Amino acid sequence: MIQKPLDGRAVLVTGASSGLGRHFAVTLAGAGARVAVAARRRDRLDDVVAQIAGSGGHAVAVSLDVQDPQSVRDAVAAAVREFGAINILVNNAGITAPKPALDIDEADWEAVLGTNLTGAWRVATQTARHMVRVGDGGAIVNIASILGHGGVTRQLSSYAISKAAVVTMTKALALDLARDNIRVNAIAPGYIETDFNRAFFASDAGKAMIARIPQRRLGLASDLDAILLLLAGDGSAFMTGSIVTVDGGHGLAIA
Repeated sequence: MIQKPLDGRAVLVTGASSGLGRHFAVTLAGAGARVAVAARRRDRLDDVVAQIAGSGGHAVAVSLDVQDPQSVRDAVAAAVREFGAINILVNNAGITAPKPALDIDEADWEAVLGTNLTGAWRVATQTARHMVRVGDGGAIVNIASILGHGGVTRQLSSYAISKAAVVTMTKALALDLARDNIRVNAIAPGYIETDFNRAFFASDAGKAMIARIPQRRLGLASDLDAILLLLAGDGSAFMTGSIVTVDGGHGLAIA
């Protein structure tokens, strides 16, 4: 039997019911990992589990609302009960509130920051506590954004603020957890084509945005695979606190 790079590892993926989270879960399972797919929409998680099982992988669905501290504790505990340990966390859950800054109300702000920053912090720290107790180290991969590096667009100020904070959180946790052999890194994607944005990027406004990307194309979810597997696996054993940008050069054009 051919050894896969993540054989024997157990992974928790948040925001795994659709989009990039679903893709990440399938990719990690294909690399041999056992995957706990976590999100609020349990019916969609069951579809992800079925897809992974149909390809010979092992996955379990875990209900998770990252804005609820008890839900986070319960989700981590459920993954540990299923697999015995969590070796890798992919901290992907996130939302946007596409409005100009002065149109964002308190509810919008709390939803975006509560999910993208506070929720990510909750899951990272709760999973890290488990990793410290087990004593075998681990890898945390946060999903940031090129907008977290300062390339702000008018409609996404709250999202950009939250992702800038995720970048700093990644570095702070990396420093705090290094001696526990827990690596904390992040992927900062550019514009990646998904079912949710495909129609927009086919419009004139979307095409104009693509024209500003130096490679003149959107990223595909598969463009993130190699970096995801690097940061989740042993190839990044001497990496922590790194933010890996995957954006076709877009950050260079908006810096």
